Amino acid sequence: MALSILDKNEDLRRAIMDVAEVAGYIWEKGWGERNGGNITLNVTDYFSSVAPQSLDIPSIDLPVALPYIAGMYFYVKGTQKRMRDLARWPMANGCIIRVSEDGLSFQMVADEPIAPTSELPSHLMVQNYLVQSGSKYKATLHTHPIELVALSHIPEFLDDTKYPNHLTTTLWSMIPETLAFAPLGLGIVPYQVPGSLELAQATLEKIEKYDVTLWEKHGVFAVGTDIMDAFDQVDVLNKAARIYLDACATGQRPTGMSLRQMKEVQSVFSLPTKRII
Repeated sequence: MALSILDKNEDLRRAIMDVAEVAGYIWEKGWGERNGGNITLNVTDYFSSVAPQSLDIPSIDLPVALPYIAGMYFYVKGTQKRMRDLARWPMANGCIIRVSEDGLSFQMVADEPIAPTSELPSHLMVQNYLVQSGSKYKATLHTHPIELVALSHIPEFLDDTKYPNHLTTTLWSMIPETLAFAPLGLGIVPYQVPGSLELAQATLEKIEKYDVTLWEKHGVFAVGTDIMDAFDQVDVLNKAARIYLDACATGQRPTGMSLRQMKEVQSVFSLPTKRII
């Protein structure tokens, strides 16, 4: 299967160019230093006519079984590849993989295959959950939004036992659009070694409730219907974090919208109400 598949499949080309566009935004915002961050997109729908038995490509074992995405195709950022380069040359800095029929391995599908990110197992574990749960989400995004990572260094925002939903409520209160466009808020994963299965499992547990999860002192992991959707949710949450920090920089602690004002926003936009405290 040659890289010219993009020339023959307009829908696939557009989906991957959206990934390239988002990679450019991430670089411009300073969220993707060096080779930081990863993107995975389920592109199975664009390969419905490909016969699995026609692929004569070596397989690479996965560390966990992923039965719900068996036989599916994914575009993934390459290992050690930079977001700024992916933005310009997505197929030279990313690859398409196919998970095996038993969900135990994958194949790189390209004439000149690019090895996928070392965090592939965590992304595929989430993709496996999304398919298992019947979700419409196709994209996973890991990136390093500066202001959200900064807030993850503040203890009061990390203790959900002592301060339930404190960070989410603070971000929602900064500007109405945050509550409107990130209505599920922000899950928090305590620090884990980057790329570890422990981090992947902890993320998976949060993604069952949240579209965006904050990795303490590291970055965020987001899911969405497509890559733009995942990026947009991170963008609005980080905007709120920046407003909070900018207000603090004046020497004043921002009051934020009141509980009554946030409930008004929920009512106007018909948003979920269970997380407002």
